[in-house]
Amino acid sequence: MAVDFDDDVPRTAEHQQSLARLVATIARRNALLPFDRTAVARVIEDRARVVEDNERLSAHMQSLVDLLVEADFAARNRAASVVAADDVEAAVKAGIHRASRVNEALQDAILRDTVLIDTQGAKVGQVNGLSVFAVGDHAFAKPTRITASTRVGEGEVIDVQREVKLGGPIHSKGVLILASFLAWRFSATRPHSLRASLVFEQTYGEVEGDSASAAELCALLSALAGTPLQQSLAITGSVNQYGELQAIGAVNEKIEGFFDICKARGLDGKQGVVIPASNVKNLMLRDDVVGAAADGKFHVYAARTIDDAIEVMTGVPAGIPSPGGGFPAGSINAQVAARLEAFSATRQAFAAPSGAAKWKNVRRRKHG
Repeated sequence: MAVDFDDDVPRTAEHQQSLARLVATIARRNALLPFDRTAVARVIEDRARVVEDNERLSAHMQSLVDLLVEADFAARNRAASVVAADDVEAAVKAGIHRASRVNEALQDAILRDTVLIDTQGAKVGQVNGLSVFAVGDHAFAKPTRITASTRVGEGEVIDVQREVKLGGPIHSKGVLILASFLAWRFSATRPHSLRASLVFEQTYGEVEGDSASAAELCALLSALAGTPLQQSLAITGSVNQYGELQAIGAVNEKIEGFFDICKARGLDGKQGVVIPASNVKNLMLRDDVVGAAADGKFHVYAARTIDDAIEVMTGVPAGIPSPGGGFPAGSINAQVAARLEAFSATRQAFAAPSGAAKWKNVRRRKHG
């Protein structure tokens, strides 16, 4: 008979006490050193980190046993009679270190400017997205430069990854959704005269998932508005047709991946990551990231909508639409609307008989 077991349980006081008793039982049956209160507390934190939810605990037995055995080894290595929190932390770090070769190589490529990632200044149409990599059971993330360019067209957003068959179906879906958002918000009553291109720069494998769609949309809005995005920030999140940010996976790894690059270059208090507000419950960050955030050297911003995100990324108000459909002067949305209106006027001018004739004459002069 098949039985379907949950991989995690709610993080209640009862379940935490049960986990503490389980730790004691495993230690006794495997002839491990006793685990003190600090060690058990650190194990509980790790079980929440494994399931990526500060409101739940992992119920995966083998990974728990492996952690306890390695923590016991760390404690015996320092001739201790009990396992403490530092021993559990050493076990966690040892597991990460064994799978860190690719992570360290990618970080080295960024720090040596082989892979181009900016963490200071501001640029139009360029944003730091966050990509996740996996080595066995270990996942890590690194920033990826995403760029956007815009021009007059017929409403098409070109996903370069998809065009060269390096974009998966979920990623392509995300690009189509953000294109729908732009048309819905800014071109409901006129031709959507935009042609844009989105590129994940310096990527040579398949891009899959929709967790970069918020970053891609920010790059497009920046390119249209002509307003630069802060390169000291990275952003992750999926977006729906109404501009709401949706939860994504591996949020802790993504924040820590950008933090590691910023820390290696020197934290200046301006760096941080924008995440969907619905991912706040998933935060189980490393102690060094939490400490930097507490000291104001690094920031984690929670955004509910793309308007929230673009305000953080640019420092310019997004602009709430008026009942008549307009946007406040000087806002990001007003600048985007004006640019798209200009695109529409240009397209209509060339579509008119006089404009078409003028265009033909220009082509004759160029090729005659």
